[in-house]
Amino acid sequence: MPVAEHILRHAAESPSRVALRGPRGSLTYAELAERVQGGARHLRGRLQGRGALVAIALEDPVELLAAVLAADLAGVTPLVGDPGWSPERWARVAAAAGADLRVGEPLPCVPGAPPAPDPRPDDRAWACFTSGSTGRPRAVVRTRASWTRSFPHLCELTGIGPADVVLVPGPLVSSLYAFAAVHTLAVGATALVPGGRPASAELRAATAIHLVPHRLPEVLEQAPGLRTAVVGGAALSPRARDLAGRAGVRVVSYYGATELSFVAFDADGGGMRPFPGVEIEVRAEPGRALGEVWARSPWLAEGYLGGAKGPLRRDGQGWMTVGDLAEPYRAGQVLRVRGRGDGAIQTGGATVVPEDVEAVLRKVPGVGDIVVIGSPHPSLGSVVTAVVEGACPPPRALLEAVARGGLDVAQRPRRWYAVPALPRTGSGKPARGLVADRLAGGDPEIRRLV
Repeated sequence: MPVAEHILRHAAESPSRVALRGPRGSLTYAELAERVQGGARHLRGRLQGRGALVAIALEDPVELLAAVLAADLAGVTPLVGDPGWSPERWARVAAAAGADLRVGEPLPCVPGAPPAPDPRPDDRAWACFTSGSTGRPRAVVRTRASWTRSFPHLCELTGIGPADVVLVPGPLVSSLYAFAAVHTLAVGATALVPGGRPASAELRAATAIHLVPHRLPEVLEQAPGLRTAVVGGAALSPRARDLAGRAGVRVVSYYGATELSFVAFDADGGGMRPFPGVEIEVRAEPGRALGEVWARSPWLAEGYLGGAKGPLRRDGQGWMTVGDLAEPYRAGQVLRVRGRGDGAIQTGGATVVPEDVEAVLRKVPGVGDIVVIGSPHPSLGSVVTAVVEGACPPPRALLEAVARGGLDVAQRPRRWYAVPALPRTGSGKPARGLVADRLAGGDPEIRRLV
């Protein structure tokens, strides 16, 4: 069933219940249903054929969700991107993904008869961008069934229901926060969508929250009514879980990826177990202590739009991986994830592909070559770190200016180093792992750029 149909049902049963509360106002379920139906009629007048792709770039999270749900009801696929991108970047990434229409203003509410949806489980019902440089857009697309049929499992694990007020304190361009908002509306609860860091009134009103681990401790101090915290995007420390327990907040943490959706969860601090419906394998090469995490489930994405390349791989038997590494695993055991095998960096809930950052920074005059790695950070998990090759590297100010112009916030390096010559593999490629080891070991040849 489309999420939009859940909205229509909630509007009939509880029309005055607040569905969405954002930085510019609120919508009841009745008001949201009217907006969704009117927006769906508008989209049907602009687009022909099932599965057309609509790129949505709206700053107001309430307007964005109304447009997404209108696309859902109209039978087209919403592609959610960053409203802060320039028109030139939007044109580039939308074209690469194959978008048929871009929505940059709130959808008009066209009057008329209710649209008659013809939903199918294999409809492409959601697409979002992963972190990528200006020249390398990467959009993940998933079917309706992979999106909505996990909702009951999440409800059972978290206890989130219609009486809850769920705080979603992050940008909806992130699949973590987008899923949280759509799930909240599907169950008939109230979604608080500030679009970023929440105000104190929103924290006080929340009974449940979705967030990344490093933000949990500060939230616990300001949200006295909080009952449940759903935590994803990086590993949750035992200290943070203990803090939540002392505050009377139940924490459900999970491991997954934009491409894989839910893979495993931990509802009590006992370790990660397979999410309902998920099979897990850890495949290690002979002699290796760690192996790649492979998952097979109904929740997997279809892949990348427009033929984009990324870490997602399939094996032909329904199994998929994004290259995450874990300790050996057998069914019934705890899954112990150790990081990305392809060098991807998990920082504050975002996934950053080093090659994307390197492609932008290599264009800076004076950069001979560059390696981007993740350096450990106590609250963000890792921070993006750049090591520039060259005897006379460009000034840090120039590097940072180029990063601001060509990279998303999560992708921009926070630490900068220079080295006369990068270590290289036998084929001549920079040896990323050796760079990380030398930096961690305090190699005197690697100096900090200030």
